[in-house]
Amino acid sequence: MKKLRWGLIGCGDIAQKRIAPALRDLVSCEFVAVSRARADLAESFAKRFGARKSYADWKELLRDDEIDAAYIATPVHLHAKQTIAAAETGKHVLCEKPMAMNVSECDRMIAACRSNHVKLGVAYYRHFYPLIARLKSVIKAGEIGAPVLILINAFEWFNPPTDHPRSWLLDKDLAGGGPMFDFGCHRIEVLSNLLGPITEVRAMTANVLFDREVEDTATALFRFEGSACGVLSVSHAALEPKDTIEIFGSLGSLHVSVLNKGNLRLVTKQGERSESHPPAANVHAPLIEDFTDAVLADREPAVSGETGRAVAMIEEEIYPTAFAR
Repeated sequence: MKKLRWGLIGCGDIAQKRIAPALRDLVSCEFVAVSRARADLAESFAKRFGARKSYADWKELLRDDEIDAAYIATPVHLHAKQTIAAAETGKHVLCEKPMAMNVSECDRMIAACRSNHVKLGVAYYRHFYPLIARLKSVIKAGEIGAPVLILINAFEWFNPPTDHPRSWLLDKDLAGGGPMFDFGCHRIEVLSNLLGPITEVRAMTANVLFDREVEDTATALFRFEGSACGVLSVSHAALEPKDTIEIFGSLGSLHVSVLNKGNLRLVTKQGERSESHPPAANVHAPLIEDFTDAVLADREPAVSGETGRAVAMIEEEIYPTAFAR
């Protein structure tokens, strides 16, 4: 069986928990190398997850002819530079979300990958949740009638000390924005996947509790191509965690209490029923498997650079002042 040979750039929390294990365990993948600024940590990471090589300089990893594809798992401000460099060395690229700091960077990434004839994907892994597929099928079958309103709440308390490894998420120049940028982007992809293109955006971002460069709370109002409306609320300042989806239609409704668990309650005139559609044990695995198959079969990945760009377009409407450059 032909395998795709991978290099991983960035060894942070998500790389350790999900990305590296998937690259190691998927039968269609060969985990060749990792890069991390500290050579000793890069070497220990490689040994832990079975990669054959380690590099302190990500540019050296990209020059490795034994690597076919690069997974970019670094802070957002590095995504465009590293993706373009990878494409110029002939590497396919699967980039962490959000795709880039702005639409202009997304365009440069897409252009570089196209001109060098390599695939580009973005890590919106919730696209592959069985629950999302189920919601789409229920909507398409007309079980809840015409979609009228969709509500998503995503709350995660986040107030790290300055020496925390994820404190860079509070630096606007490194992260791009607060929770609406960091994990709101995931929900924007989910919304577009479920109800189609977003045609109108109104938003409010605020520092309700914390004095920091990025917002701690935000709400966005959406209008979809099919006329339905949506509300997305995110927060780093609410203590109670939330990860909900509610879709109200003309004939019924869909209720997801925790998106990452996959439980669904469906309400119609005929009554109410509950279903369970949990995600994969490693939620990144279906994403990486699809991208790998896309490269080997020479097709577009299910979550492409164009998907990432479409999300970035919505983010620019949510943060109009920040992206006015």
